[in-house]
Amino acid sequence: MPAIAEIRSTALPHSVPRGSDLPTCPVCADSMIAAEASAYLPDNVIGHLWSCDTCGYGFVTKHVVQRIACN
Repeated sequence: MPAIAEIRSTALPHSVPRGSDLPTCPVCADSMIAAEASAYLPDNVIGHLWSCDTCGYGFVTKHVVQRIACN
């Protein structure tokens, strides 16, 4: 089965509880629990590969990790 992937933005307009951050499949609207794979990328970015168990659609999300300064 060929894999189709796209990169989706994870920027949220407002703060929401962590449980709401889980994506849903844009094709069949099934909810996804865990990423299939994750990778640490340059510039403090973490990428997650998501694959829908129901329809097989795949996409990538990217999150920028903010550095916290400790005094």
